[in-house]
Amino acid sequence: MFKVILLFVFFVLFTILIIPPIYAIEPLDRAPAASLRLVNVSDNQVIEHLNVNQRVLVTADITNNQEDPQKFVFIVQIKNDENVIISLGWITGTLNPNQSLSTARSWTPDQPGTYLAEIFVWESLENQDALSESLSISIITS
Repeated sequence: MFKVILLFVFFVLFTILIIPPIYAIEPLDRAPAASLRLVNVSDNQVIEHLNVNQRVLVTADITNNQEDPQKFVFIVQIKNDENVIISLGWITGTLNPNQSLSTARSWTPDQPGTYLAEIFVWESLENQDALSESLSISIITS
């Protein structure tokens, strides 16, 4: 009986310590985006309405929650009030293990209206596996 218990304990320890977990992190938690915000060129957060032709940066923080480097593409799309994409841009990069990065894409509204900025964090443009939930923020210009 003692040998059976010892063998069981050895097997459990071997499984925990030697064999790495395949999916220790949920897919959408690999590099989550947070704190979606609009900032001006002076890096001050914009809370009020924007003016037409006022450049703004659509900014979010991305954190690599893994112990391996993670390639990513940060995608920003802007839709008008008719749900038509009027701007689409992206930034690619690599996050080191446990690194956080504030990422931004600029946009300048050329007409008054209500817009929706949406961000996506994917593995790459070719491999569109999401690394994070998408985030969105409303933008009003006059």
